[in-house]
Amino acid sequence: MRLASIAGKRRWWSGGIGALLIAIAAGVLAAALILWLVHDLRVAGGFTATAIVLAGVGIALLHARRGPGDAVSVSYDWELMRVMAEASSDGIAITDRGGRLVCANDRYEHLFAGFPTPPSLPLAGDGASELEVAGRVAWRDGRASVTLKGAVGAIDATITRAGQQQDVLVWRFAGRTVSPGLPARLMDSLDGLLGAQLGAAGVMAALITAEGYVIAANPVLRTRAAPSGDVSILGEDLARFLVEDQGGTVRFVSEGVTANPLRLVQIPLAEDADAPILVALIDSEPGLGGSGDGIEALLMLMPFGVALVDREGRFLQMNSAFARAADVDAAAPPIYPGDLVVREDKSAVADAIRRFASTASRSTDLAVRLKDHPDEPVALSIAAARGLGDAAVLLSLKDNGEENRLKREVAQATKMQAVGQLAGGVAHDFNNILTAIIGHCDLMLMRHSPGDSDYDDIQQIRANSNRAASLTRQLLAFSRQQTLRPQVLQLPDVVSEVSNLLRRLMGETVTMEVKHGRDLGPVRADPGQLEQVVVNLAVNARDAMLSTGSSGKLTIQTRSVPIAEIRRRGSDIVPLGDYTALEISDTGTGIPADVLPKIFEPFFTTKEVGKGTGLGLSTVYGIVKQSGGFIFADSRPGQGATFTIYLPVHTAGVPDAVTVAAQAKQAARHRSGDLWGTGTILLVEDEDMVRAVAERALARQGYTVLAAENGEAAMELMQGVDRPTLVISDVMMPLMDGPTLARQLRKIHPNIPILFMSGYAEEQLRRSIDLDNVAFLPKPFSVQQLAEATRDVLIAEEATKTGA
Repeated sequence: MRLASIAGKRRWWSGGIGALLIAIAAGVLAAALILWLVHDLRVAGGFTATAIVLAGVGIALLHARRGPGDAVSVSYDWELMRVMAEASSDGIAITDRGGRLVCANDRYEHLFAGFPTPPSLPLAGDGASELEVAGRVAWRDGRASVTLKGAVGAIDATITRAGQQQDVLVWRFAGRTVSPGLPARLMDSLDGLLGAQLGAAGVMAALITAEGYVIAANPVLRTRAAPSGDVSILGEDLARFLVEDQGGTVRFVSEGVTANPLRLVQIPLAEDADAPILVALIDSEPGLGGSGDGIEALLMLMPFGVALVDREGRFLQMNSAFARAADVDAAAPPIYPGDLVVREDKSAVADAIRRFASTASRSTDLAVRLKDHPDEPVALSIAAARGLGDAAVLLSLKDNGEENRLKREVAQATKMQAVGQLAGGVAHDFNNILTAIIGHCDLMLMRHSPGDSDYDDIQQIRANSNRAASLTRQLLAFSRQQTLRPQVLQLPDVVSEVSNLLRRLMGETVTMEVKHGRDLGPVRADPGQLEQVVVNLAVNARDAMLSTGSSGKLTIQTRSVPIAEIRRRGSDIVPLGDYTALEISDTGTGIPADVLPKIFEPFFTTKEVGKGTGLGLSTVYGIVKQSGGFIFADSRPGQGATFTIYLPVHTAGVPDAVTVAAQAKQAARHRSGDLWGTGTILLVEDEDMVRAVAERALARQGYTVLAAENGEAAMELMQGVDRPTLVISDVMMPLMDGPTLARQLRKIHPNIPILFMSGYAEEQLRRSIDLDNVAFLPKPFSVQQLAEATRDVLIAEEATKTGA
């Protein structure tokens, strides 16, 4: 940052008010003299007033005649402007009326190699003249813009007139950077180690735009093209530094016609016509880094896979990056490029190479499948090669391993989201049906005793309904829409809760060992859901061990996680922090490498038909991710599998809100074990069967129930009715949904308690419900759960009124 000092500011005080005060003082002295001579107070006063008026008129005329250059100067806070300019990623400069540079940021210095004053900037062609014209337009119109060619490519310049007196110009220069990827990496590498290595091998390399302007060049090329150092080749047309004679020989202009001839190689980096081009210049005389050695050095040092093919379609040479991407031995490569790909792609590769070897076509990309990796297509770029001796075609192979991995992860996430949306809708409708079934079973059981003939049948129906409800919870869990009740807990406590159950599930042939580490940090999760995670992983491990017909060992371990382990997982996957780990490992057959990436997909299973739903691991994945954790599966065939779950350590502080709420509900139940109640309840539910069950259940508990099938019907029903004690409403309804109904009712009856019931997950719904003092009851629910939820809300409301 540079600041220019601004001196010689004229002050209004000295030029205006000061002159007026002097005139007034002179008038007063003259009036005193006249008063002494003539002894007439009125004459003296009139003389004083006349002097003041004449002085004011004179000052006004003086300012009226002042030109634009004599305008009152405003003192700017240049330190503030400096800070604001530094905050911009563009080059910023500020000039005053006199054309002096008064402020510029570091980005401006980088773009123009110093602090030249606009418009006299180091620009290609007539850039400085174009910028000068734009500056005059900005003084006249207030704003102007122009696109220029600078040392690092195209620059978009915007000039704006600014200041309290509109007396400064703000010049903004936005340099267009090379798009991310290979060209951008090459641009940085040519100025670094790669450029130096190429120079040592006798290769001069440059990255140019499609129009031929130099974006980057290695030091040896910059020195050879412009040896004096007065001219920079960056931003200039590379052709102006080269000369071609009648025989087609290329030389540097600065070295003259007797200099060493050069061999020029152009390597397109993409099929796009506007993409940058890599240019290599090699001395053709053997003594100065001969062409063969130079080309080989260029190929070997390229950070991407490159190979040369002759006119017969045979490999001449390839660099290590190409061999690595093709998974072949660079010392003993195959004869033909077609030998790298699967049988279906051989003819397409051979035809493309034959076409480019006989024509001057620029380049093309083919999606091929390598013989050793047929499931992962890779991009093979083919370009015609000229000036490379026996080579006629240049091949470039991109290693898409990382890109394919990311694509698989995106596809997995998209699939989970799509199936999750489907599961959420199915679970909502299914939960309504189950609510009606379970509710009617409860009502029937109230009329039957355990000795009745129908009692066992009703209980069986209810038990099967609860199993179906568990399936819907699994659907919501793997789609991360499960209603969680997180609490602050210790993982060993969760493992202890299910240890006895697991020992029974493992049977006699599988032994189980539980190990707990020390100094484990607490985690915040739903204990019931974590127990389901442990059970699902343990059962899968048991099945894997028993599938071989032999015994095995299941190990469950809890431990703290060192930061080095998190770094190994990758900070882009697991953010750095404190975690507590839960590991479940077995001694089974392990998971095959081709199956491992798919194990968390919904409905994917390796079990026989009828022995697995494919929801176990996807449910585990959904619960862990919804709890803010991470899960990894590591396995080697024949050595078992290990599932590691990382849960973030919960920091101590304010007691967990959900835990406090759960404790409050438990206390309420202890205070009142009786579910009977009084008062009027407005029940709103669009499903007839659910509304009928809820109405009968609440009426049996002693409440007066006003039932409505939707929000609009509920508003009509409330006309002329006193304030209800409680509103129980479904969330998703046609016409007017539950939250809208609640807002309308609270306009009439402020702070009326609301109990929402829904088949969707609570977390999902609360994002769209911005209401206070609302409770939630997930479907399906029993008559007992409905009565308890109603009582808890009313007790909490009574406690609020009394201040308890």
